[in-house]
Amino acid sequence: MKQYLALLEDVLTNGAGREDRTGTGTIGVFGRQSRYDLRDGFPCLTTKKLHLRSIIYELLWFLKGETNIKFLKDNGVSIWDEWADENGDLGPVYGAQWRCWPGNDGKPIDQIARLVDGLKHNPWSRRHIVSAWNVALVDDMALPPCHSLFQFCVIPAQPGEEKHGLSLQLYQRSADLFLGVPFNIASYALLLLMTAQVCGYEAREFIHTFGDLHLYRNHLDQAREQLSRTPRPLPVMKLNPEVKTIDGFHYEDFELVGYDPLPHIKAPISV
Repeated sequence: MKQYLALLEDVLTNGAGREDRTGTGTIGVFGRQSRYDLRDGFPCLTTKKLHLRSIIYELLWFLKGETNIKFLKDNGVSIWDEWADENGDLGPVYGAQWRCWPGNDGKPIDQIARLVDGLKHNPWSRRHIVSAWNVALVDDMALPPCHSLFQFCVIPAQPGEEKHGLSLQLYQRSADLFLGVPFNIASYALLLLMTAQVCGYEAREFIHTFGDLHLYRNHLDQAREQLSRTPRPLPVMKLNPEVKTIDGFHYEDFELVGYDPLPHIKAPISV
């Protein structure tokens, strides 16, 4: 994925050094964007191997509205372990905001259900937005949402095209470029494919917009190693066509075909 490698090159070349909450320190830039056309393949990094199981189960966990890591642990996923308390709780993080945003009348708002309904019945709306950044609750979260807000757009079909297209733009306030961003790209590309299928559209572009885009100082050598590698052809993500609802997907409904990445590059996580 040349788009991702361009981000690595940008931060290594132009990043300004700064201290950060974790004590590790970063070099970073502010305000960047990359685009991935899903018709060209599924944007899963080939210059290092990604743990696809973690990506899929994390997204399913978000969509279940859960905020305890038990579901992840039961399925062999440990990516949230460092932030959970002794009971496995994370506070009102992504899943809670996506599926159970507290309404003014005390009734929860299911943003995902509203999103899907809007895409199906009012496709040309400019309000197909889901936010995880709840100012009233952000201090109660183990980790405030890094990928904070996303918006879908239905693209009218052109002559010769069977379906309208569907694109997704994510705003990410804080982006760990080496460890986090590859997961975020694959996760939201997968969400785009899932949403397009259940709404009857063709998945088009995932647009990734960044606020603070950074490399931790203990990831610089790994980033340079990755830049030295040549990307391989993108794989194809196949979804079970029988799934018709956003809540109907299970791990077994996803098949990544033709994924032939270069070896994993190990890097420490900053908490």
